[in-house]
Amino acid sequence: MLSQFISNDEKEARKKHFLGELYDFPEGIMPVGRLDEKSEGLLLLTTDGKLSDTINQSGIEKEYYAQLDGEIPHEDILQLERGVLIGLSGKKYITKPCRVKTLLDAPLLADPDTKLRIGTHRPNSWISITLTEGKFRQVRKMTAAVGFPTLRLIRVRIGTQILEELEPGTVVQIDALL
Repeated sequence: MLSQFISNDEKEARKKHFLGELYDFPEGIMPVGRLDEKSEGLLLLTTDGKLSDTINQSGIEKEYYAQLDGEIPHEDILQLERGVLIGLSGKKYITKPCRVKTLLDAPLLADPDTKLRIGTHRPNSWISITLTEGKFRQVRKMTAAVGFPTLRLIRVRIGTQILEELEPGTVVQIDALL
C-alpha cells in the first residue's frame, strides 16, 4: 500500500511506503486529487498548482471500478446514477448524477496488497462508476447507501488519462494532462 508522499507521524511512517520512495520526483510535486488509503489506481502528479485546481474543480470525469459486497440489482444502479444521500462533513449531501454500469466480468487487475473482506457465502459484483465530483470517500458512501458496501476500489481514469496496464507502483511521465 502506498501513501501520498510523507507522514509527520513517525510510527505511521514506519508502517507505510510513500510515493517519494518510488521515483525521484521534482521539487514541488503534488497529487491531483487524492485516493484514500484503502483505494488503488491512477494518481496524477503535477508541479502546476493551477492545473491541479482546474482538474479538481472543473467537473472532469473520474472513473472507478468498484467491487461490491453482493450482486447489485439494476434498480440500485439507477439510484446511484440519479444521486444518493450520503453524509459529508456532518451534513447530508445528495450526490450529482453520474454514470454507472455493471461489469459482467471482473476486471483484469493486479492482486490487492491487502486481504479483502470477501465473504464465502455472499456473491460479489463489479461496477464502473464515472463521477464529475470528488467528495470524501464518495464512491464508498454511495454504494453503501444503496446497501452494497465497496470491497475494493480502483480509479482507472481521470479525464483522458487511463490507467490501462500500468503495474502498481509504476511511474510514467506524460506530456499533457488535458
